[in-house]
Amino acid sequence: MTAPISNVFLALQANDETRPIVEAILADNAHAQVDEQPGMVRVFAPGTMSLNRHTVEELIGRKFDLQEIHINIISLSGHVDEGDDTLTLTWNN
Repeated sequence: MTAPISNVFLALQANDETRPIVEAILADNAHAQVDEQPGMVRVFAPGTMSLNRHTVEELIGRKFDLQEIHINIISLSGHVDEGDDTLTLTWNN
């Protein structure tokens, strides 16, 4: 019997800086969903989800360092794999 896949998530402050980040996550992860709450937006997906630097750069029209996201992170769930170009959350059962 296969165990159910757990959701990974990234909870961010809801502000002008995070809107393109959320948009980029949704663009690159068709299975991702958004839960908007006052002051916070949570993006979640079953199993895995990635944030790609180049997608954010296309949306904001400038260079983007993935380290910029850390100031707006409220919480996250999953195993983090972070490089210069991609931040990936995975959940391995």
